[in-house]
Amino acid sequence: MLLCARRVLGSFFLAAILATTITTIASASTSTSSATRHNPPGGCYARSAIVFDPKTDEVLYNKNADTSVPIASLSKLMTAMVFLETAPDLDSEVVVTREDWLHAGHTQLRVGESVELGDLLHMSLMCSDNCATRVLARESGVSTEDFLARMNRKAIEIGMNHTRFVEFTGLDERNVSTAADVARMLRAAAAVPLISQISTMREYEFASARRTHAIRNTDRLLYGNRFEILGSKTGFISEAGYCLATWIRTEGRDLIAVVLGAPTAATRFADTVRLVQRTTSASLTQP
Repeated sequence: MLLCARRVLGSFFLAAILATTITTIASASTSTSSATRHNPPGGCYARSAIVFDPKTDEVLYNKNADTSVPIASLSKLMTAMVFLETAPDLDSEVVVTREDWLHAGHTQLRVGESVELGDLLHMSLMCSDNCATRVLARESGVSTEDFLARMNRKAIEIGMNHTRFVEFTGLDERNVSTAADVARMLRAAAAVPLISQISTMREYEFASARRTHAIRNTDRLLYGNRFEILGSKTGFISEAGYCLATWIRTEGRDLIAVVLGAPTAATRFADTVRLVQRTTSASLTQP
């Protein structure tokens, strides 16, 4: 009986010790995780990033900003610029083909659906619809080869010397650029009033002959009151990670922040906020 009681008592103490140890490890892990979360190596979790003053060209933060990497749907900023340079009639209706829709990923569009070009431009810039983007390029009035040549030529014109486009949507990992080049691209794209307006809209609704479409912008920074956003685009494919390019006005100053290769969707926004706050705080403390 005494032996049984000792065993029970021993088991109780062992359980208590294990519970204390687990709690201690969990607390340490939480503390470490919290510290890491607030102090990522190099200032951000993204593989490359830049904070850039679009008015002075001053680079305020740089992490591998000249390394060429896949940029996913950030490519659509260039597609939109080249498309609008063809002077399209945005009120004209076009029909979605099977080639546009096939392997385009998630889309609200359906084969045979008739949609206005202006609505497709909203879908491309706000929610990164690949099918819509393909239709825009197809309906531009120029061949695929010519459209891509124009995209690459315009990249050179605005100083994107480490950038290459092989298709319109960013689904191909061979669409590569650098954080510094993407900052220049966003500056040029946001200078186009229609692109700036569309890319910073939170929500948009339109009706095709088949049904009503409601889309939301994928940039979460637009849904708060922390910053004024003047231009924006998100992107993701597995080879690129999560990407974000955004033009922010804060504390009376314009900043373009680009993060490429963030590990999660949420991290790209957290990285951007962290870098902008860090840059703004540093400028405010300077004599």
